[in-house]
Formats: sequence, C-alpha cells, structure tokens
Amino acid sequence: MKLSDKQQRFITMKFNHTLDVAEGTPRSGKTTACIARYFLFLNISNDVNHLVVGASQQQAFRLVIDCDGNGLLHLFGNKAVIKHDDHGDHLECQTAKGMKKVYYKGGAKADSDKSIRGLSLGSAYFCEIDILHMNMIQECFRRTYAADIRWHIADLNPPAPLHPVISDVFNVQNTNWTHWTVDDNPILSTERKQELHDTLIKNPYLYKRDWLGERTIPQGVIYSMFDEQIHILDKLPFDFVPFEMFFSGDGGLTDATSISCNLIGMVESKYIVIRAANWYYDGSNKAMSTQAKEIVRDFVPYCRHKFKMLESCWKIDPACKALRMELRLLGIETDKADNNGKDVKGNRKGIEVGIEYLQSAISDGRFFVVNDDRFGCDDFLREIGMYCVDDNGRPIDAYNHAMDEARYANNYFYKRYVL
Repeated sequence: MKLSDKQQRFITMKFNHTLDVAEGTPRSGKTTACIARYFLFLNISNDVNHLVVGASQQQAFRLVIDCDGNGLLHLFGNKAVIKHDDHGDHLECQTAKGMKKVYYKGGAKADSDKSIRGLSLGSAYFCEIDILHMNMIQECFRRTYAADIRWHIADLNPPAPLHPVISDVFNVQNTNWTHWTVDDNPILSTERKQELHDTLIKNPYLYKRDWLGERTIPQGVIYSMFDEQIHILDKLPFDFVPFEMFFSGDGGLTDATSISCNLIGMVESKYIVIRAANWYYDGSNKAMSTQAKEIVRDFVPYCRHKFKMLESCWKIDPACKALRMELRLLGIETDKADNNGKDVKGNRKGIEVGIEYLQSAISDGRFFVVNDDRFGCDDFLREIGMYCVDDNGRPIDAYNHAMDEARYANNYFYKRYVL
C-alpha cells in the first residue's frame, strides 16, 4: 500500500483525542488513512467490541470492512473472518491484544441507535458522518463511556457550513481535525490531478468542495437567494413599525417542532415580514404536551412583552394535530396553516408555489430574520442552508421543519399584503 507522508503521520498519531476527523475532498486518500489508523487502534485496545457505522450496513461493509481490498478484512488477512452473533454481523479478528469483534451497522435512520443499545464499545468509526442520524452518532459516544481508550474516528466530504455535525459533534467533543485534498493522495498522478482541476474549476461549487475541500452551501439549495449579510438583522429596523404579529408552527411526534413569531409592517412604503423569534426543538425527550407548555409559558409571553403586541392568529401545519390540540388545551386557539395544497401557478402546484412565493419575498426584500438574543435564528439558518432539491428538482424531505413553517408564515403574509 502506497502512502503519502501526510497519511503516514495521520495513521501513527497518538490516540489522545476523543474524536479524530478526516474531512476533505473525494479521492484525497483520507479513507485509506482512517482505515489503517483504525487497524492500528484495534491492535492496542483492550476492549473486545468495536463498531463501524455507515449510512447502511452495506455501506459500512463496503467502505471500511472491504474497501476495494484495502479494508480491515484484508489488513487482518487470514486472521479475520465474517461472523454473526446476537448483536449482529461483525468482523472477528485476531489482534496483538487478542480477539476483537468489529460490528458494522447502518446509521442514517432515526431509530438506527436501537441496534446498538446495550452494547459496550471500545471505539466507533463513522463513515461519512454528516449523513448519519444524530441519534446514532450520540448513542455511539454513549456506548464508549467505559472504553479502555475512549476514541472515535470519522471521515466526510466537506458538509454545508451550518451542518449540525459541526456544532453538535465536532465543536462538542475533544476533536482533532485534519483537512485533506487531492494533493494528499499519492496514487493520483500530476496529469490526473490537472485533469480534475481543469474540470472542477468550471463549476464554483464543485471547485470549492471537491478541489479546495471547503465547506460550501450545497448545489440545489432552494433558498439560495437568502444572504446572511442582507437578510439577517440584529434588531428591528428603526423605521419599521409593526402593525400585526402572528405565530406560525410545524411539528410532529417524531419530527422537529418549530414555532416562529412574525411581525408585519412597512418600510419605505413596502410591506415586509420579519421573522422576529424562533422556538425550536429537535429531540426525543419532550412529549408534545411538554413542548406546548414551554411554548405557551416561555416563548409566547416573551414575544408579547418584547414587541408590546398580541398576536392576531396562529397558523399551524394542518397535519400537526397533536400540537394544535395541546395548544388548545392551554388556551391557544389555532388555525390550519395554508400549506399550498390547493395552489396552482402555471406548471407549478402545491408546495412549489409556496416555495416560489417565499423565494420572491426574499429576493424582493420583503422577508427578514432577526437573530434574537434568547430565541435566535441558528436552527432556521442551518435548515435554509441545507434545504435542497433532488436531481429531478423536487424538494428533499429533510431539513425542512423551520422551512415548512416559514413557508406557512409567508403564505399568510404574501397572499394578504403582496399578491
């Protein structure tokens, strides 16, 4: 196996961080280095059980266990065999510290973490950690609490700048981060690298992501016209006098709940809507009744007091019956939000029409967001930077809870004051 100097240094670093992250361009040699480093760790760890997590079990096997002949199965050679026990499929291998079991599992689904509950781990390898579900990632860290040497490793291509894996994992753990580009892969010739460069430079997004290895807003992002320098405000404009305040919401028993406080007013004879505050929860520890109590007890009084107004209405996702019922029990009467179910505009219909309305509001300077001190816009910004369309131009059902709720709010504003 041919290794670059950088790969050799990475493989042999001390295991003195909780998490090693290899982030960079495709074909940069980071996966090869991560697997070799993991092989070395398995030979010094005293723990028996270890884990490789991919988006699916097949991906975990293909990327790390096999890896086109460079995976753990081949590095251990005749000292490794694929087996199965009560905890699942695994690679059983003889190491310098005795027999080890390296389980490989899928981790992209919300309930993936159930597959490792009760399993004590010595380490975890996260394949393309940015596409794994956060429930699985966090459960892996919990499963290693009692490890002899508590260590994890992750590889990934550059994610969006506001991807939650950065804030909720990399910035939380004791992380050692290493950046990789195609120059770090010794098997790529100078001619091949020049060929890749000449192709990628034609597309700014691909050049930044796949050549420079920079974190970049994904191609196909739906609200690409949203500019953080223009559309995010520290406070309400001095010449903005709101004449209406209303709440908009979306949520579900397994989805994130997002409630926004929105102000409608005029600036320079133009109607605008300002997303002034946002209550957001994405977790599994709060029942809908508990969430509703926090919204009514904390968020609503805060908004009413800060803006010295009472809301005109509540627009809640029609499908979110549980939230509507819990709010009603607490004295809040809600309306069904306009979810664009009946909208048709040219060859567009449904949600596509609502998205176009919000795109227009952003482009025309009618939609703004306030980064409130207590109920800020971080969750909204994370979603708006990652809410994309698929290859067929259809919105992907991910990172869209605040996005759906913002669309409902804009539908109310746009159809009453703009159209």
